[in-house]
Amino acid sequence: MNRLRKSVVTIVIVGGVAGAWFGGSALVRDVAFAQQERTVENTREQLATAADLSSAFRNVGKVIEPSVVQIQVRKTVKGAHKGMPFDEDMLRRFFPNAPHGAQPAPNNNGNGNDDENNADPNEDGSDGLDQEVGTGSGVIMEIDGKTAYILTNNHVAGGATEMVVTLADGTRITNAKLVGADAKSDLAVVKLDADHLLPAKWGDSSSLNKGDWILAFGSPFGYVGSMTHGIVSALDRQAGILGKQGYEDFIQVDAPINPGNSGGPLVNLHGEVVGINTAIASRSGGFQGIGFAIPSNEAKFVYSSLKAHGKVTRGWLGVSISDVARDLPKAQSFGYKGAAGVLVEQTFPNTPATGRLQAGDIIESLDGKPVKNVLELRNAVAATSPNTDVKMNVFRDGKDQDVTLKIGEQPEDLTAVAAGHGTAHGTAGGAAASAEALGMNLTNPSDQLAEKYGFGDVRNGALVTRVQPRSAAERAGIRPGDVITKVGGANVNNAKEAGDALGKSDAAKKGVRLYINSVDGSRFVFVEPQQQ
Repeated sequence: MNRLRKSVVTIVIVGGVAGAWFGGSALVRDVAFAQQERTVENTREQLATAADLSSAFRNVGKVIEPSVVQIQVRKTVKGAHKGMPFDEDMLRRFFPNAPHGAQPAPNNNGNGNDDENNADPNEDGSDGLDQEVGTGSGVIMEIDGKTAYILTNNHVAGGATEMVVTLADGTRITNAKLVGADAKSDLAVVKLDADHLLPAKWGDSSSLNKGDWILAFGSPFGYVGSMTHGIVSALDRQAGILGKQGYEDFIQVDAPINPGNSGGPLVNLHGEVVGINTAIASRSGGFQGIGFAIPSNEAKFVYSSLKAHGKVTRGWLGVSISDVARDLPKAQSFGYKGAAGVLVEQTFPNTPATGRLQAGDIIESLDGKPVKNVLELRNAVAATSPNTDVKMNVFRDGKDQDVTLKIGEQPEDLTAVAAGHGTAHGTAGGAAASAEALGMNLTNPSDQLAEKYGFGDVRNGALVTRVQPRSAAERAGIRPGDVITKVGGANVNNAKEAGDALGKSDAAKKGVRLYINSVDGSRFVFVEPQQQ
């Protein structure tokens, strides 16, 4: 009887456990379902937000598209090449295999492949002049009565002899005229007379951050009214497409930009123009994920100058400069402890810098605003009106000093200025150990050697005639034809003095600073000791 009672109890207990398990399993399913239900609801809310973003894109399009235009341009050029319209050399530097930006005028199919539209060479070839026809984009930025002012690229409208502007509604206007163009920024301003036009609104490009949504507008491959979207991939990019005298501070974007987009606006989600589409990095000439736009703050400065004067007047110092951060040992050789700033490599005579700045100065701030690099200083000075007094804080002779000078007007051709003043006007220079230990051979400059190496009228110093491969001198960028005029802080007048100064220094262990004159100008070089 007891045994039976125990069995019954056991069965009851097991049954109770089984019931609890089945009940608990149902509860788990209920909880899982509730979680899934909440997930679906949350996701629906997120999808609603995504729909809101899509709505924002549509609204930006409605705001900006009436201001975006297509510009068909005809240019008379010397020796044009079919299929390579507009600034062929510049485009080839950026695109090894194909053009960008300004696009051949499209055929009836809109594919831009009608070769007959690319160039109209003179049949007799008597004057060597050809006609190029291409299309780009632009954006109306201002309305003055019935006159509209359009901002576009220099490589689109610069040098235009005829222009036809197509508005968003398809209206074609043939009275467009070039107001002015600036090759250094690759911007141009065009004006036309028409009714019922709407201007776009300027945005603040300095407020952009990596990851911000942006939209690009224009006429890629001749398709008027196109819009693409993406994000800001990077800021302050220098692509090297505008040459040494160019001003590059590009916004890098991943929004698709294709041939024909050049000159069109880059827009934020507020419908404001934050950039002007200018170029793409591409092997094929088509979009491959990297586009570049000129920041609106730079474009606004250039636009205002071109509209008012037909040209851009920039401020100028009259110096050759380099980034401290790119060669910290060189900056440290002056006793400088910072990691940012701009080193004055050379000053040119009869310029605003004469008697104010010295080679070896490290510029730390301009009018109280810190200067981190060459890009910041060049842009700040260029945007300063000539004859304006500015105050710089510079590191000189081991301490900070204030220097006040008057900004000058930048010459049209800076290369000619540098070439005309090959000799240095500096107070510092540098080198180390012996010439042989550094990997270079020295001799005295002479007329015959000047003709051979092209270093100008410099006759004082030590001429570098040979640099050994993989040597300390080669790593420092020293080349045959360079003339060393200072070792450390001491002037050297010939090869013997340079050799003696190198021999007295402790360059083999600590490295040495040299001041060098070459066909490209003067610069500081820090030669680091060979690694053992």
